[in-house]
Amino acid sequence: MLKNILLERKIYASEEHKMMHEMIQEFIANDIIDHLDEWEKNGMVSREIWKRAGELGLLCLDIPEIYGGGGLDFTFNALLIEAFAKKGITGPGFSLHSDIVAPYLLYYGTEAQKQKYLPLMAKGAIITAIGMTEPTCGSDLKALRTTAEDKGDYYLVNGQKTFITNGFLCDMAIVAVKTNHNTEGEGVTLLILESTMEGFTKGVPLKKIGMKSQDTAELFFDNVRVPKENRLGDEKTGFKIMMQELARERLTVGIMAVATAEGAIESTIAYTTERTAFGTPIAGFQNTQFKLAECTTQMQIHQAFLDRCIELLAEHKLTTESASMIKYSATDMCGHVVDECLQLFGGYGYMWDYPIARMYADNRVARIYAGTNEIMKIVIARGLLKDL
Repeated sequence: MLKNILLERKIYASEEHKMMHEMIQEFIANDIIDHLDEWEKNGMVSREIWKRAGELGLLCLDIPEIYGGGGLDFTFNALLIEAFAKKGITGPGFSLHSDIVAPYLLYYGTEAQKQKYLPLMAKGAIITAIGMTEPTCGSDLKALRTTAEDKGDYYLVNGQKTFITNGFLCDMAIVAVKTNHNTEGEGVTLLILESTMEGFTKGVPLKKIGMKSQDTAELFFDNVRVPKENRLGDEKTGFKIMMQELARERLTVGIMAVATAEGAIESTIAYTTERTAFGTPIAGFQNTQFKLAECTTQMQIHQAFLDRCIELLAEHKLTTESASMIKYSATDMCGHVVDECLQLFGGYGYMWDYPIARMYADNRVARIYAGTNEIMKIVIARGLLKDL
């Protein structure tokens, strides 16, 4: 089997990691697998699965225990992300909740904000999102048009966000807005908006090529009154905060890509070993063997770099350039590997009932979100040439 030729993953070697891995596998088998078709039809997962994840302590794993988190390090978050990706499970937006929203609150929130939201997030009692992208603004975050007008003790927010993961189910969202719009003091600010605020509405889940069970929606803000105490960080520091935290987001995309490639290879080995053509297992043909050898080699090379990036993030040392490298290269690699694996499935690979078909559709977006791969190359080049 594939595991017999892979290098030992030292980052997951502890007994705590092994116990966590077993619990995650049981969670997937008992609470997730049988619901995938239902979630796809609904365009979102159930709230119950969030609460179940909270009961098991699988949310906000690296948030301090005083705020209800697991008090662990990021390697445990990575372990959860990998386990889901290897099985082609993309519906539950746990990673965005735990790996993007929670750190924003932990590092930039007031004590009151941490006490209010983090314990509820860890329990799965509330679902969170982050609102950056707009219909006319993707990677160029400085061009966003959602505004927040200063009204003294509150902001009046107007605008729209799109492609928001957990958007329809979210109870709270951290939203990037323009403050002091059209003035010399204009800047990007982050505000915490709760879905119960008057004027905060949601569009229906968007219909996508893949990730059909992941709740992705538009958010609309029509004169939403947001108290000043809901500002995250200082005014006009939103862009700086987002840039500092994007490395972690991009790493999570890289983790999913490498794990998806590994899962695709494993399922293809199993299929080609059992499936026969001309009286011979498909795995017995040299073309199949060469393709699997090439895919496994590329996956393993990326996994080695990925593990180093995970370690660096756990030590708070991961650079923007390294995160951009693993994000763009791993997602390119994953796209190639999944395509090659689907080919080895033949016609069955194109059937939605086979996980490889879902992987093919689900992972195309990985080269787009969290910053397109073209943007990643710009970030890397700027780092290399910053002294010129």
